[in-house]
Amino acid sequence: MTRGAPGALDLDKLFAARLQAARARPYLATALFALHTVESRRVPTMGVDRHWRCYVSPAFVDRTPVEELAGVWVHEVSHLLRDHHGRSDRFVRAHGPAGPAERLRMNIAADCEINDDVFGDGLVRPAGAVEPRHLDLPELMEDYLRQFRLGPRTEHLAWLDCGSGADGLEREWDLGPDGAHGLSEQERDAVRFRVAQGIIGRPGNASKGWRRWAQEAFHPPQPWRQLLGAALRSAVSGPGAGEDYTYGRPARRAAGVPGVVLPSLRRRPPRVAVVVDTSGSVSDAELGSALLEVAAISRAVGGRRDLVTVLACDAATRVVHPLCRAEGIGLVGGGGTDLRAGFAKALRSRPRPDVIVALTDGQTPWPSTPPPCRTVVGLFDRPQARGWDEDSEYVPDAPPPWARTVVIGAAAA
Repeated sequence: MTRGAPGALDLDKLFAARLQAARARPYLATALFALHTVESRRVPTMGVDRHWRCYVSPAFVDRTPVEELAGVWVHEVSHLLRDHHGRSDRFVRAHGPAGPAERLRMNIAADCEINDDVFGDGLVRPAGAVEPRHLDLPELMEDYLRQFRLGPRTEHLAWLDCGSGADGLEREWDLGPDGAHGLSEQERDAVRFRVAQGIIGRPGNASKGWRRWAQEAFHPPQPWRQLLGAALRSAVSGPGAGEDYTYGRPARRAAGVPGVVLPSLRRRPPRVAVVVDTSGSVSDAELGSALLEVAAISRAVGGRRDLVTVLACDAATRVVHPLCRAEGIGLVGGGGTDLRAGFAKALRSRPRPDVIVALTDGQTPWPSTPPPCRTVVGLFDRPQARGWDEDSEYVPDAPPPWARTVVIGAAAA
């Protein structure tokens, strides 16, 4: 055994546990072996940073059976694959500053998301592992954060520390972005992609939670979603768009005629019409991607499904769907393509949309004049000249200049 001096890190035991973890979860092998171990006596057990370094306590390795260490390996690498540090940072930006106590709450929530389905089938649950049932909670990290606070139920978890890779808060033992053996952002993305490839290639070997993660890894947050959000905000703030009259009583300090309630303008969330290209040139996978984007559009308007309408269109607009659940929308079509019918149908609806979003492969004629509302075109990303034969004489028209055009599935800048 390569123990060296008394109290040194038992690498043989640690790496035997990693090999056992890779055998139990072969689709995670790329990620497990991408982690670089760093011996640290300041870490209570094992913890990771966002640069894919794994800090390991020698005492913890000594007292923990190999079978449990294998589960810890999978647990720690899961924090990084599921981007818990990035999600924690985004949660802080949305909800305000977070000190050590709030970061502990994030660590607990992240652990609940992982431990819900990571153990069993060859992996022993480590002693003291946090389980959602202990807190009577459902399934995603963000859901957990909304539904529990630190208190009597979590007092026994005060020791918990999976590192900055779990909650985004740097520790005193972190080597930082300039330290040795950290992975670059591109290398981290490559590891996630390889793991997602392995899960999708052999889905029967992975749990439902990992299969869902892999699907989302192939549909990461795209620049076009940020563009859509900007278009929605622009639609709301634009003159004459997204406004209505109200006779609500003004504030006491507001200037006005004493004793008279005057009409004023108020903002309302924008209405969005999503025109989905269902022609024969659009694949089932692209239609599935379109449903993911519809769900993202619903979130962009604050979850107001009554403000989102979906129109399935090939050469004609067949069905108009008010949004209930994206999964329940039937995208019927299969003929030729003419999205002008979809634009016309959307503009005839009452109330008229503030934004039109067209999801298409681009092989369509476009309206000759710009619609009287904001327009975003999402083009399905396709290799090799975007899906048509380079030797063919047919070249589809580019989207019109009055539309904001983005590629769905393009890597984030």
